Amino acid sequence: DRDVTGVQTCALPIFFGGASRVGYPVWHMLLVSFAMAVGIAAGKIAISLISAFAITFFRFPFRKLAFWTIFLTLMLPVEVRIIPSFAVVSSLKLVNTYGGLTLPLIASATATLLFRQVFAAIPDELVEAARLDGAGPLAFLRDMVLPVSRANIAALFVILFVYGWNQYLWPLLAASSPAYTTVVLGIVQMIAPDQMTPWNLVMATTTLALLPPVAVVVALQGAFVRGLTETDK
Repeated sequence: DRDVTGVQTCALPIFFGGASRVGYPVWHMLLVSFAMAVGIAAGKIAISLISAFAITFFRFPFRKLAFWTIFLTLMLPVEVRIIPSFAVVSSLKLVNTYGGLTLPLIASATATLLFRQVFAAIPDELVEAARLDGAGPLAFLRDMVLPVSRANIAALFVILFVYGWNQYLWPLLAASSPAYTTVVLGIVQMIAPDQMTPWNLVMATTTLALLPPVAVVVALQGAFVRGLTETDK
């Protein structure tokens, strides 16, 4: 359907067909955003979990220096390291790939700090008992550490999923191909300053873009609250 200005007004073609000024339907952009958000959240949690586990339970030279070095990276947001990050991704030929969208963003000092605080609350007697029972590091991580970290993992997944879903600057640089356009970029590209903007389609796409983060928050809200408020481990 088209109005008197020739602007497409039906929302169904933009969801199932080609989106204006983007070239791909909205469902495709939603899938790209979902893959990027899940990849960033899962990667951040996995790396932070392992790094916090190593810093907390292993004794090696410069252990505290390693922790504070990780902690100091909080002072370097994505905007500060955007140029060297893009140079590395480009040299590795990861531009316009899902790896290029996710890998530079999966390191998280905040998640490492939160996991370290949880692991530090585990009594030394429990660690010694596990060692006497013959449990190796991986067994201790699987049987002792992960069960007490489930609420924190769920809370971090919610936060990091929303963080990855809302990314704009990095996908703008790392995904020049329309095939890797996220829904956030797609909404911006649908706004045409030089012609009549189909605001009905923009608002419909914006509403669709809100649904996955809301669904994740609703599905994990119980564990999210426990992860933020639970102190007795």
